[in-house]
Amino acid sequence: MMLAVTELRTARLLLRGWRDSDLAPFAALNADPEVMEHFPSTLSRAQSDGFADRIGAGLKRRGWGLLAVELNSTGAYIGFVGLNPVPFEAPFTPAVEIGWRLARDYWGQGLATEAARPVLAHAFGPLGLEELVSFTPTTNLRSQRVMQKLGMRHDPADDFDHPSLPGGHRLRRHVLYRIAKGGSASTTVPCA
Repeated sequence: MMLAVTELRTARLLLRGWRDSDLAPFAALNADPEVMEHFPSTLSRAQSDGFADRIGAGLKRRGWGLLAVELNSTGAYIGFVGLNPVPFEAPFTPAVEIGWRLARDYWGQGLATEAARPVLAHAFGPLGLEELVSFTPTTNLRSQRVMQKLGMRHDPADDFDHPSLPGGHRLRRHVLYRIAKGGSASTTVPCA
């Protein structure tokens, strides 16, 4: 059964299902070494397209997932923000992650936080989820700031070694942030 994908809007952004026209700019951001600094490697065009296909399949199957983000003012695709079931086993799974990846030209403008707020509201409202997590390597301070701005909480006891990365890998250690239904999505919470 295929479900309709919910569109979410903010003052500056439209979060929507994916289009074929998103593939080239998505591949460009996945090939950018700065965007992918906190991932094991950049992605080739074929890898990026495969990732987009998996995102699209999840959206069609569940009706929710990682949504394409475009600027209202220009219609330009700038990345994704949304929800994804955590695809590996860890002490905190099963869980649903809120995540984002934006092209470098759109960093530092509050767009990831702006896009994530209606995703939180949708997750805890119509989707009926009770908790969301977000995680990133300990070195990714930009994403951690977004998590904090969303009101997510960090407990160092939850931090973990990513099971997809080998021991000794520079990105293996991850921080875990959580937010429960009823948690604030508009206050800044200092990192624990």
